Amino acid sequence: MTTQPPRFRTVARIITAISTSDGAGVRLRRSLGSGEGTRLDPFLMLDEFSSDNPGDYIAGFPSHPHRGFETVTYILDGHMRHEDHLGNQGDLKSGGVQWMTAGRGIIHSEMPQQEEGRMRGFQLWINLPAKEKMKPAGYRDITPEEIPNKSLANGGTIKVIAGDVEIEGEISHGPIAGLTTEPIYLDVKLPAGANITLPIPRGHHSMAYLFEGNLHIAGHTATLTTHTGMILTDGDHAEFTAGGLGARFLLLAGRPLNEPIVQYGPFVMNTVAEIEQAILDYQTGRLTSA
Repeated sequence: MTTQPPRFRTVARIITAISTSDGAGVRLRRSLGSGEGTRLDPFLMLDEFSSDNPGDYIAGFPSHPHRGFETVTYILDGHMRHEDHLGNQGDLKSGGVQWMTAGRGIIHSEMPQQEEGRMRGFQLWINLPAKEKMKPAGYRDITPEEIPNKSLANGGTIKVIAGDVEIEGEISHGPIAGLTTEPIYLDVKLPAGANITLPIPRGHHSMAYLFEGNLHIAGHTATLTTHTGMILTDGDHAEFTAGGLGARFLLLAGRPLNEPIVQYGPFVMNTVAEIEQAILDYQTGRLTSA
């Protein structure tokens, strides 16, 4: 039996983030989830928020429900507070991550704890398989100290939020592991002209999202600019080279579920009937009941 030779991933499709708002009026840029055909199984949505203007974020995300997926909030700058019906309270500060599993149902809020200054970060939605959509809700705060921050020989850095990743010959273990979708979530920063080759498990869907500087991906002729999502082809590795402005980007990868998706706002299930049940459960106070 012969094995397939390593194959580099390159850009299959580009998604330009669009400006929109969510919550009580938080201004953000949405790439994944911005329209029909912009999901990347198992990823449902990726939002970037970044502003020095309190008017763009101060209203926050008041109490609201979720069912059927996971939310990952990563704060680069600022201070948000999480509260949910389970009694969890978490202060999400610069460099920290909140990993929340909605499961059968959670009602939570995410509210700014600052009245001025910069608020910057991301929220990623990751689908749950059908067999896990109604499992109990869960929540975890991940402090910056729990996130491996790998220094590269070229002067760059990689923060490993989720997954086990080989970086320059050493395995870095993110604080999140053991999930069905086997997510990889990296924050990669490269100085001007520097490059890095990163392994990505064959068969995983993957995406890079550039939020600072400019970037070149091997096999793609164009230089990519900020607020751009790049869906990658399949393969074993991807090679990234920063442009003259340097580059900072998220690298996301996950095992696809290959299941039907029906979404209605904060509910993501597999059938219309399950969505209707979620709405009814929320309206009658049974969304979060065991």
